[in-house]
Parts: sequence; C-alpha cells; structure tokens
Amino acid sequence: MQFQSIKPKDPSLVSYFILSFLRIVLVFVPQLGYIHPDEFFQSVEVVAGDEYGLEVTRTWEFNTTFPIRSMAITYFGLKVPFSLLRFASMYSNYYLGINLRGSYVTLVFPRLLMVALSFVNDWSLYRICRSYGLQYQFRLLTLASSYVMLVYATHTFSNSIEMALCSLLLYTVSDCMIHSNTVIYQREFLEEKYRKAQRTVEKVRFYKLKMSLPSHSLNRCVLMATLCVAGVFNRPTFLLFGMPLVFHWLLRGMGTKTVSFADFNLRIMIFVLSAIPSLVLFIVIDSIYYGYLTMAEIERQELGINNFVVTPVNFIRYNIIAENTAQHGVHPLYTHVLVNVPLLYNVLGVLAIFSLLFMIYRFATNDYTSLPRAQSFVGLMLSAIFFPIISLSLINHQEARFLIPITVPLVLLHAPKLQVGLSSSYPFKVPSRFKDFLYHSLLCPAVSPKYLLKIWYTANVILTLFYGFLHQGGVYQLAEYFSRQVDVRSSNVHIHLVTSHIYSVPQCFVGLPSTETLLVNPDNGQKYRRTKQFFLYEYGSLELEQLYRKLKLLVDVCEMRSISANQRYRLYLAIPSSLSERLNDIFQNRSTAALIKHSQVRVFYPHLSIEAMPQVFGQHPCGINTDVDELDDTCPIYALEDEQNPFSVGRLLKQFSSVAHQFGLILYRIEVRRIK
Repeated sequence: MQFQSIKPKDPSLVSYFILSFLRIVLVFVPQLGYIHPDEFFQSVEVVAGDEYGLEVTRTWEFNTTFPIRSMAITYFGLKVPFSLLRFASMYSNYYLGINLRGSYVTLVFPRLLMVALSFVNDWSLYRICRSYGLQYQFRLLTLASSYVMLVYATHTFSNSIEMALCSLLLYTVSDCMIHSNTVIYQREFLEEKYRKAQRTVEKVRFYKLKMSLPSHSLNRCVLMATLCVAGVFNRPTFLLFGMPLVFHWLLRGMGTKTVSFADFNLRIMIFVLSAIPSLVLFIVIDSIYYGYLTMAEIERQELGINNFVVTPVNFIRYNIIAENTAQHGVHPLYTHVLVNVPLLYNVLGVLAIFSLLFMIYRFATNDYTSLPRAQSFVGLMLSAIFFPIISLSLINHQEARFLIPITVPLVLLHAPKLQVGLSSSYPFKVPSRFKDFLYHSLLCPAVSPKYLLKIWYTANVILTLFYGFLHQGGVYQLAEYFSRQVDVRSSNVHIHLVTSHIYSVPQCFVGLPSTETLLVNPDNGQKYRRTKQFFLYEYGSLELEQLYRKLKLLVDVCEMRSISANQRYRLYLAIPSSLSERLNDIFQNRSTAALIKHSQVRVFYPHLSIEAMPQVFGQHPCGINTDVDELDDTCPIYALEDEQNPFSVGRLLKQFSSVAHQFGLILYRIEVRRIK
C-alpha cells in the first residue's frame, strides 16, 4: 500500500502501522479461536481434501446433485495457492526435511492469504478519503483497531472475501461519482460560457475545451460488473450489498442538463453486457468442478442446458424457503440491529443506529434541509450500511458475520465521532437546563471522545481475545494432537474419537489420506481403497446421560470387533472441561459392574464452549487422573476448614483454580473396566 503525504510523526498512522503488523503477527501465532464451522468447512476442508487427497468432511452444500456453493473464487483464491504449496512441499521435504503439509501450515497458509486480502479494505478506505479530501489517519486507525479486521477478516470466511469485494466496489463507485460530478460541472460551466460568448473565436475555444473533457458515463463499467459477478458467486447475499452501490453508479448526474434518462438506460445495458464474460467463466468453472461439464463434451461440442450449473441460483432457491433457513437457527427480526451491529462495532455501531434514527426524526418533522442528498457521498455511505442491514433482517437466520461487509462505510462515516465527540456544536434548538447539562456532560467534544475511545478499544481487545483465542480454541489443538497420534500408532490400531458440546472437528488438520480415493497397485494393477482407521463421532450438545450410553454401546461394538476380527482400538472422548464434574458423577454413580471407565489424557487450553459455560461453583480437580476408581480425584471447593471463613485464601485459590480449569477442552481415554 502506498500512502502519499504521510507525516512520519502522526500518532494515528504510527498506531495504524503497529496494528497492521499485529494483524499479520496474529496469523502466525496462530489464532486458535474457532468462530464458526463455515470458516473451515466452506473453504479449507474442501480444498485440502481435493488437493492433498485427505480424509475430510464435505458438507451438503457441495453435493453434486444440488450444489449451492461456488468453487470459482475458492479455486483461484485457495486451490491454486495450495497446488503451489504442494509443489514446494515436495522439494522442502526432500532437501530440507521441512513438511509444508502439516496442521500448522494448513491452518496458517490460507489465513496468510486472507490477511493479504484484508488490506484491500484499508486501501479502499484510504483511496476514498484521498478522493474526497477526508482525514484518513484516524479512520485507518479505527479500522485497524477493530476486532472485525483482526479476527474475522483474517479467517477463511466467504464473508471476509465479500467484505473485500464490497470495499473495492465502494471505492470504485465513489471515485466514479466524484469524477462524474467534476466533469458534469465543468461541462455545464463551459456550455454556459459558450452560450454567452459573443465572438466566434471564444465559441470555438469553449467548444474545444468542452470536447476535451474526459468521458465519465461508463467509467469502470467492466471492472464493476466483474466485481459484482465475483461477489455474487462468492456469496449471493452480495446482491444486497452491491445493489445500492450499483444504483448510485447508475444515478450519477441524473437531474442535470447533460445526463438524461437515456444515459441511465444505456448504463444498465452496458453494465449487463460487461458482466457476461465473467458470468460465463464462473459458470463453466463450477460446471466442470461438479461434473456437469467435461472437457470431452467441450471438444465434441455436445453441450446442453443440463451441462451447466448456476450455484447462486441454487443458493437463492434454497434460502428463499423459510423452512430451510430455519434449520440453521431462527432469530427475531431485530437481531441484526440490536445485537449483531453493537456486537461487531460496539459504540461505532450504536452511533450509526442513533444517527439513522435522528435522520428519520428529521424527515418525520419535515426538516428536509438537514438531510443528505440521495446522490451525495453521505447518501452513498448510508445506503451501503443500512440497505443490507434492513434486507438481511428480513431473513430469519441472522449471524453477526453476515454484516461485516459494512465495515468500511461505517468507519468512513462515523469514526471521526470517536475523536471529535458526539456533537461539535449545541444540537438543541430550544435550550434548557437539562439540555445544557446533557450537552456539557455527555455530548460536547471535551467530554465524549474520552469515554467513547475507552469503550471502543476495551471492547475490541476483549473480543479479539475471545473470538481469536478463547472461543472453541481447543478444537484445532485436538485435531493437531490426533495428527501426531495417527503417525505414531500401530497400523492395526483403529482410533475412535467422540466429541460433544464442541464445534465440528476439521479433519484436514488430522492429515489422514482419503479412504474414498481409488488407488491402483503398481505390482498387479489391482484397484483398492485404503481402510478407514480414524473414526469421528460428533454428537453436538447431547445430554451426558445419553452420551454415556452411546460410549457404552461403542465400546461393546469395538470389543466385539477386537475379538472377531482382531482389531485393536483406542476410544477417546473430547468435551469441554466445564462438564468434567458432571461426567465424573455419571461414571461414578454407575454400579460397580459398569463396563467402562474414563481417564484423563490431556486438557487443551484455552477453550470455551457457549454450549457448556463454566460454572463458578463446582469441584476442584486435585489430580490428573480422573478414573473414578480413585475417589480423591476431585475435592469440594468448600473444605471444612473454610466453612467459617468464606473469603479465606485457600478457598479463593481453589475457586479460581476450578474456574480456570473449566476453560479447557478435556480429552478422556475410554476403556473397558476390568473387574479384579
């Protein structure tokens, strides 16, 4: 990124570059936080399975009968880089003994690509500010300090790609708007001079100046059309983010003497025609990937309508049915406005919502003069923020990450309020004692920036730690642990992993070869498939009593196979450590003739499952081994010596240790209880 006229001593820019460097560093640390399964199962899991031939979980969205996820963006963004990484890994492994296909590289490498893409948002914001003469220093600092950029933008979400495409489209439209406004103003000025000119020489001069003006009506039409097609194939919800931007691009200069409704229609027609090449390319890529179209059919020119698949159409057909989206969770209509916007942008989001309500109030009171024009820069930013929010609120499934494409326009419009305050002047028409108190103690520039900045930075630090490192942070560590266990185990040992109350485990980090790939024996030419030796059972948020019964049933099946087919096995259970006390009780309350027992293998820190929140009052783990045969493995926090003094040091230390222990993902070994 190139910045012009940068003052090296500007504190905002220095802080911005530090935070930008931190954004890159947090990729390599790495962030163990796991925000949502889609960050892996819609990108890395699929690409790693295709490119490396790994045993992975392909979700229903990528089935060949009705695919709703396009692979066009993923192909260029991840599959090609993974191919280059696989090629480099062969040489690094042979010459240097460095494996570039391990769990760490599989996690970090895609995020490194995402962090590079995230700086498109920074560049777009900077270019918009330069075009409109806005102060970009503090806006860049606000953007870089947002946990949306530090966490969401660096994870492999399709929403992160959507945010970069929306930011680039926003810059393109805003630049076209100011360019058109400048050219139209100059053209009308010269036409007025031409009409008033008395001498022929003057008329000729003004005419030549008018004809030398650059074109503006169809500026960057091909770029915008391509961005829109790419955005829709990445996520069809891009329609809601891109529609107000494209509308403002079409509306440039309408109502002036030089731009008529015919220009508006011409722009629409050229825009649609410009989208055709990229549209065809993306459809062909998806059709080939999902097997609808083959190179042999292209060579023979045996093509029909059934040879093509349009994944965005399938996506819309699926999500337009309320029952389908309800399967992923139903949220009230106000979730985006009252929950997700404040969650993503805290005080900045609240300020944006109150600013909109204040404009609605002015509109209702017929105070039209203070409202921004529809074709203005502020009008563009407002529509880029609130049109998608309102539109997405009509869908019953609402997640915070769906809104991150509004980050750049939100920062552009409202970030200065964090620095200059809520109101630079007295906002009330009729003064009163209460209004004076409200202004001087809360709204004025001398007061409001102090608490606004504190809230902004504090909230973003906390949410970066929560979503970047704590939330479901043990899942990747669990997968990496089993990638090592698979390497050192005997070839005849089958590993069974049961999980509960955690997100799905991405198997690409385990690194097992696919059992679906058809192989050929080079000696006799016989075809075969690898035998499956790692089995994953994911039970969501199953009740622990039912989980115990499933474990018992699974042990029975494994024991029968070990006797009948001589298959050795290891059975593990991974659950949040906040549930360990209840699990111990279930194992302990069973009769002495119970078949199974559990022993702790390892605890992965930090980890927090919202489905199993830690409890302040519980039991303190006194030892590592949690086999219930040893009754001293846990002890109550409230010891007898602490009953008379509830605030004793020993009791508080045990309380703290118990709570800290619950922020982990615990792995148990499940074995048959041998009766002595």
